[in-house]
Amino acid sequence: MPGGGRCPDCGSTELVEDSHYSQSQLVCSDCGCVVTEGVLTTTFTDEGNLREVTYSRSTGESEQVSRSEQRGLRRVRDLCRVLQLPPTFEDTAIAYYQQAYRHSGIRAARLQKKEVLVGCCVLITCRQHNWPLTMGTICALLYADLDVFSGTYMQIVKLLGLDVPSLCLADLVKTYCSSFKLFQVSASVPAKYVEDKDKMLSRTLQLVELANETWLVTGRHPLPVITAATFLAWQSLQPSDRLTCSLARFCKLANVDLPYPAASRLQELLAVLLRMADQLAWLQVLKLDKRSVVKYIGDLLQHRHMLIRMAFRNGTAETEEEKEQQGQGQEQKHGEEEVGDSSLDLCKRKRPASPALLLPPCMLKPPKRICPVLPVSTVTGDENISDSEIEQYLRTPQEVRDFERAQAASRASTSVPNPP
Repeated sequence: MPGGGRCPDCGSTELVEDSHYSQSQLVCSDCGCVVTEGVLTTTFTDEGNLREVTYSRSTGESEQVSRSEQRGLRRVRDLCRVLQLPPTFEDTAIAYYQQAYRHSGIRAARLQKKEVLVGCCVLITCRQHNWPLTMGTICALLYADLDVFSGTYMQIVKLLGLDVPSLCLADLVKTYCSSFKLFQVSASVPAKYVEDKDKMLSRTLQLVELANETWLVTGRHPLPVITAATFLAWQSLQPSDRLTCSLARFCKLANVDLPYPAASRLQELLAVLLRMADQLAWLQVLKLDKRSVVKYIGDLLQHRHMLIRMAFRNGTAETEEEKEQQGQGQEQKHGEEEVGDSSLDLCKRKRPASPALLLPPCMLKPPKRICPVLPVSTVTGDENISDSEIEQYLRTPQEVRDFERAQAASRASTSVPNPP
């Protein structure tokens, strides 16, 4: 008996090898129990001790896959271990990689795309299990180009027909803000810039929700919005010491990269906060600007739902209201004619300015369309007119008769031979 194992049913050590079709198995000679049914190979020490080995760790895997696919599978496992993902995530990512690799378009792709495929399978698995992981994190670990990664990601999702939910914004905020180095005093972070993690995270979540409600997140990369919201939350908690700090210096202190559109997202957030501040009477007299409004972010967020309704209006609702007002105005037209001159002065009061429309930034500032340059026509009027087109220029019966006589004369001249 190889390995000195025992039968799991009767405990006997009388185990013999029995060939069942093409697979060799160990069978107990006393009770007939098949001991090693399902074991794939017999080269690992665990298999010699009658322990099952997963297919991904067995030697049978290398007999059916190519060298390139083996390398990709190893990369998937290594990436999952670097990210400290659960074992079930690793198995799912490997299964997706194997399914994608069966397609001819993936097998014949360039090496750069195959490297990106590893990260795409891991990202899809994390999204399906609601694991907070961003595309930028995967690209940083794989040294991959973001455009190539996003294109490959969409191709794999469509190719495999997967249902990938969108990333939860709250989980992404918690994960991203946890990487900021602003929660303990160090040589690079002064004491006045250190902030409590829970307070900063709570206010950042409120600002991100505000940005989401005002169309600043839709269709955009979330990290620039989160970076701008985190900066405003950090400033508003101690504005006296932090208003002089710029966004670039903040990212340097927090030891995070500054996304390129973060400055634009910051200006858009400040513009929304200023509109909300205009609705509070005790803030209207202060004449706030984009710098001083940071001091009152806490008050604005406390009543943000009401202030958003007051500061912005819905385009569809406004159209319906205008139609109703027009209908009411026509009904009241006859009654207004009977009102005296004294009541006309009351009707001439100025109407208060209506709030701005709550629309996505792409609709408020649409991109300019390039007008196509029309080709310059160089028609001089001396061009020859073909016989098939000349009928379009004939208008009167006299012109038709003249044209027929000219055609007959031209035919007669060509039929008469030249004199000797």
